[in-house]
Amino acid sequence: MINHIIEFCLNNRLLVLFFTLLVVLAGIWALKSASIDAIPDIGENQIIVYADWPGRSPQDVEDQVTYPLTVNLMGIPRVKVVRSNSMFGLSMVNIIFEEGVDFYWARTRVLERLDLAKRDLPPDITPILGPDATALGQIFWYTVEGEGYDLGELRSIQDWYIKYQLNSVHGVSEIASVGGFVKQYQIDVDPNKLLAYNIPLSRLIMAVQKSNIDVGAKVFEEGGMEFIVRGLGFIKSIE
Repeated sequence: MINHIIEFCLNNRLLVLFFTLLVVLAGIWALKSASIDAIPDIGENQIIVYADWPGRSPQDVEDQVTYPLTVNLMGIPRVKVVRSNSMFGLSMVNIIFEEGVDFYWARTRVLERLDLAKRDLPPDITPILGPDATALGQIFWYTVEGEGYDLGELRSIQDWYIKYQLNSVHGVSEIASVGGFVKQYQIDVDPNKLLAYNIPLSRLIMAVQKSNIDVGAKVFEEGGMEFIVRGLGFIKSIE
């Protein structure tokens, strides 16, 4: 058999060279067009649901958030297991699907069930889905640096400019900001003075919420023009 193959190749050299060249070109095309995963994702097909409840203990989060979410998410078709974790002010539920389930089909089923699960949660809690990526999809780290900028300014540039630009790149699922100082204003409350004036802390919080807002009013006409009346109240500085 081998002798016949060798004899055929020797008698048809041009045909052998043609097929060899064809195989080489096909290999080059496959190398350039095939999707190559340098680090294969061997993780489970899972969807993560987060729910923030600031200031609550892990036991309160477990009883009022994690348990209702877990029970409602168990009935989704083709779910293999549901795992949950309760931390201070945070609930996290992992829904692991069977092999072969389409990832975005699974996210759609979870979103549908979340609408039903919200009925059993406290009114100020909104569960959200995690990004459509896994830990192995973290491919690029970068730093934002600049002379004359403090950590708060660098974090603001990252959150309000760079992050949005990178989110528009094809294939990018999420940009996670780490480090720096998030711009915020803090009010240090003296409980003794609140007690002396008989002012509860909830009243102080409500006063800050009502003051930090822009309000709109009607318009008035003068000289054939309309002027819009607005009240500017957003907190932009300590003053």
